[in-house]
Amino acid sequence: MSGDHKDCFGILDRVFPPGEGGLREVPSLCRVCPDKKECLQEALATREGLELRRQVLDRAAPRGFIGWLRRWSERKELSRRIKKMESGKR
Repeated sequence: MSGDHKDCFGILDRVFPPGEGGLREVPSLCRVCPDKKECLQEALATREGLELRRQVLDRAAPRGFIGWLRRWSERKELSRRIKKMESGKR
């Protein structure tokens, strides 16, 4: 991890922008960045990142009862984290 981050560090739409067809992709410049893992983790921990993760779960087809239960549990945890973020901003 470097001490000085680029301006794009942790900004979801800059480090994981929607590409053609609406699918998100990592820009080529990010692939060689030494902070790419930490940066993407930071971006996915933002409210926008949590919402993206919830959307991915909504699109995923559950596989049986265990798959449905796992997806429900993950969505519940994401909702808690989003509410916690919102209450911290007030």
